[in-house]
Amino acid sequence: MQKRFIQALVLTAIVFAGCREHRPVPETTVTAIPVTTKPATMISSAEEISLSGNIEGYKTVRLGFMVAGKIAYIAVNEGQKVSKGQLIASLDPESYSIASEIAGIQVSQAEDEYKRLKAMYESGSLSESDYSKITHGLNLARAQQKLHAKNLAETKLYSPIEGVLLKKLAEEGEITGTGLPVLVVSDIRKIKVNAFIPENELYKIRTGQEADVSVSSLAGIRKGKVTEVGSAADAASRAFAVKIEIDNPDMILRPGMIAEVKIIPAEVQKCLVIPAVSVLHDYDDQSFVFVIDTTKNQAFRKNVSTGKLLNDNIEALSGVTKGDIIVTGGQHKLADGSLITIIK
Repeated sequence: MQKRFIQALVLTAIVFAGCREHRPVPETTVTAIPVTTKPATMISSAEEISLSGNIEGYKTVRLGFMVAGKIAYIAVNEGQKVSKGQLIASLDPESYSIASEIAGIQVSQAEDEYKRLKAMYESGSLSESDYSKITHGLNLARAQQKLHAKNLAETKLYSPIEGVLLKKLAEEGEITGTGLPVLVVSDIRKIKVNAFIPENELYKIRTGQEADVSVSSLAGIRKGKVTEVGSAADAASRAFAVKIEIDNPDMILRPGMIAEVKIIPAEVQKCLVIPAVSVLHDYDDQSFVFVIDTTKNQAFRKNVSTGKLLNDNIEALSGVTKGDIIVTGGQHKLADGSLITIIK
């Protein structure tokens, strides 16, 4: 009985084994991952240089009297326009007027003496040395008269340029010394922006380059040109001075304003770029992208070295070449060699 039971179990096992051997095995289905793409392209790299600087007048002069005295009046106020040759200030001229009058009297006396002694010299009654003394005395008196006349004229101060009065450094009634600045006049029909550029960007700047200049308090952008590039660095900041000239016919731009300047570099270079969103990073912080093999409809990982950002793109220094099809959407679902379908 027991022997028959064991035979029955063995037979049953054989039947089940045979059934398993003839059951069909289902095939594994691989689904293609939908992705969007863009090609790696070459573009012109013209990164703008942004600077901030102070506005200065095209020509600024600090005016003072060539003689000392009490300021009698000042003709203009700060911010007012000044014409070339306009009388803008004067000193009390009384002392200089008296000195000039005295010099005139001395000239008259010397001339009378000269006429009298000249007749004696011509008749032989006066020695050569005495005649030379009176001649020199007359010349000295005339020179003194010219000097006092000049000092009297210097009590009036005229503007040597057209512009605006920027600053009054003294007021009416004050005593001023010889050569001390009293008024500051600036020609602002054309202005300069005085800015500084770091040493590592100096090679991008050339005289004659165009620049866009804006002031936060004023609407619009004005065109200017780089006219000066410093040849020596500032001792403190190690930066180089750059001057940009701008026409200012309406004289709205004034010295002291802060201007923002954008300059296109002189050298425009070509560079290979890829979409910035396509770049991924692994656990070792290695940058990589997925590149499409269109013949196999597969995406393969490629390590890349990146450079500067250029709007929505990033510079690709190595790892890809021009024309490579880069995955820009769906790349987070990919593995090296994944099947893909391009939807855009």
